Amino acid sequence: MSDDLESIKGRLVVGRKRDGRSVYDPTAKAELVELCLRPGASVSRLARESGVNANQLSRWLRERGGVHVASRAAEPSSFVAVPLLPSPAKSTEPCVSDTCAVSLQARLPNGVALELRATDAHIGKVIEALGRLRCSVSTKA
Repeated sequence: MSDDLESIKGRLVVGRKRDGRSVYDPTAKAELVELCLRPGASVSRLARESGVNANQLSRWLRERGGVHVASRAAEPSSFVAVPLLPSPAKSTEPCVSDTCAVSLQARLPNGVALELRATDAHIGKVIEALGRLRCSVSTKA
């Protein structure tokens, strides 16, 4: 790809306007846009290496046919959808086994929101560990 880019870079700017703006070769411009559309291509890197402002290159991509750079997926996402099951009906019986559902929500003075949900008896150890954490003077009550 670097040979293609070097070739495009040499042909891209064909002149300057009176105000100093560049005049671009339409063929080289189209080839640069095609390079941007390849899987895994970085628009900002290609713009930097070809001597064009990244905003200008993004505009050329949009003008090419409404392609929005952020909306195209070069590779499959590494995120996986995880279905959430509805919580079981609340029981009025006290929890005696180690499989009780526990939910803890806390909003700390520094703006951090914490939510813990577990079906494990070890949630108590997590709460103890959080209680032992040092806090700064500004967050002590």
